[in-house]
Order: sequence, then C-alpha cells, then structure tokens
Amino acid sequence: MSVIAIENLVKTFGGVRALDGVELTVEPGEVHGFLGPNGSGKSTTIRILLGLLRRDSGQVRLLDGDPWRDAVALHRRLAYVPGDVNLWPNLSGGEAIDLFGALRGGLDPRRRDELLQRFDLDPTKKCRTYSKGNRQKVAIVAAFASNVELYVLDEPTSGLDPLMEAVFQEEVRHLTGAGASVLLSSHVLAEVEALCDRVSIIREGRIVESGTLAELRHLARTTVTVETARPVTGLAELPGVHEVRPVDGRVRMEVEPEHLDTLLAHLVRFQVRALTSTPPTLEELFLRHYGETSDDQQTQAGGTR
Repeated sequence: MSVIAIENLVKTFGGVRALDGVELTVEPGEVHGFLGPNGSGKSTTIRILLGLLRRDSGQVRLLDGDPWRDAVALHRRLAYVPGDVNLWPNLSGGEAIDLFGALRGGLDPRRRDELLQRFDLDPTKKCRTYSKGNRQKVAIVAAFASNVELYVLDEPTSGLDPLMEAVFQEEVRHLTGAGASVLLSSHVLAEVEALCDRVSIIREGRIVESGTLAELRHLARTTVTVETARPVTGLAELPGVHEVRPVDGRVRMEVEPEHLDTLLAHLVRFQVRALTSTPPTLEELFLRHYGETSDDQQTQAGGTR
C-alpha cells in the first residue's frame, strides 16, 4: 500500500488551474524527490496533502486516509518541515521543539538531545534571536525526534550551511533505514541526487516526468571527453552525437545514451589515450523542462517557434 497515492488531482483558484491532473505515489521506506519551480503547483500539492487545502477533484490518499477529512489523526503520523519556519519569539528553541512534538503526540527525549547536538543548536536561546538557519534546525529537530511514518520536507535545508546539510542527509538516511517514508521538495539538486530513490518533476500543474534517477537520465545526453593519438574525424556524421568541440587538446561532445556504443567503436580507430564519460546530472534533467537548451536557442534563432 502506497504511503501517498494521488490520482488526477485538480485544484483551481478562480480562473487559474493550479493543479491539472497530478499523479504521484510515494512507497513505504522511500525518499521521493518532488521538484518544481515557484508557481508549478508543488506547494499547492503539499498543502492538499497536509489538509490545509481542499481538492476540487481527484483522489488523494495519505497513509490510507483522507488528508482533508482525517487531518487530525493523520498529523499524528507525519511530520512537516516548511522552507520558512515561523516560531514564537518569546519561547526558547527547546520549548518550541517540545510544543511541536506535543502536537503530534510527543517525541523521543533521547533522540531530541542527540539531534540538538548533531545540528549544533542551543535550545536555551529565545526563538527571536535565531537566524533563519537556526529556525530551520528547530523544525528539523522537532520533526526528526518524532516517531512517525511519513516526513514531508518542503525546502528543509534552506539557510543551512554545507556541514549541516551533510548532517541532514545522514539523518534522513537514518529515518528511512528505520522504515519511514520521505517526500522531499528541494531546489538543492545535489541533495535530491544524494537522497532520493525516485523523483517527480511538476510543471504547470502536471507531473511531466517520474521515475528513478537512472530511468530519468535517458532524457539528457552524456558528456564524453576524449584524447586520441590521431585527430578524430567523422564525428558530425555519427548518429546521436552533438556539440562536438575542442577543449584543451581534447575533444568533447554530447551523446545520446543509446548511441554510446557506436561512438566508442568509432573512437578506437584513432587510438584512444584517455576518455571520460559523465552522465547527466539532475540539474540537467531539470533544465530540460524549465530552461532553454542550446538546441532550443538555436531553433529560436532560426525563426522557428
């Protein structure tokens, strides 16, 4: 049974269709990356999952319950970390953590203390004195010290330094190792690559791609850089080879994954001395949907829209 199961989810605000048939599933024990820029429908989807918004149509199941009808019961089984944490200015960080924990039925005191130490957070200071990063730490500690089944993390490391981001990643792995599930919305693409089992990309209210990173990498080309004893010729005629250019005495090119074998068979004729192959990053996959590629720019330059 899926931890999150969304089918054909629709939500409109006046004349704006914010969600247009969203399909999303999160399986037990997985970290699912949820990517999309501002205005794509990502935050609206999360608010519906949390029972803060009511859907117009479609099916939404959260921990086998309805997030709108069963919100109180479900919130005891999940923890949420927003990207911009607002705290009570006159409470200490420790008091805020305990209050968050009490709202979902309590937390593990030993785990709380361990996380305070790992995230280097002084719980005795008033919340009004905290930086943005420390406010994020309060929400993270409160969430991770709770024994729940699902963690909904919406830009959770916003404001954290790289050392704390590394600690965050270790703690997420600890949670999933214990059987919990995570829905992770993040603009830190390296974080998503390091943590996520599967990724869904949302654009203009629709899921445009979903799968494992390995499955999604077919959408972008692999970068190949080669050094040969003799000058390489004939690359422009090979299928699936693009953007051939010299770089520091070597030749670099972009190759569609299904044509790598053909390229390698061609290169060995020129006595390969060194070769590196770099698979596409998640950022490249992301830009495929949200940024113009060089091919797009060339097409537009030619007058085709």
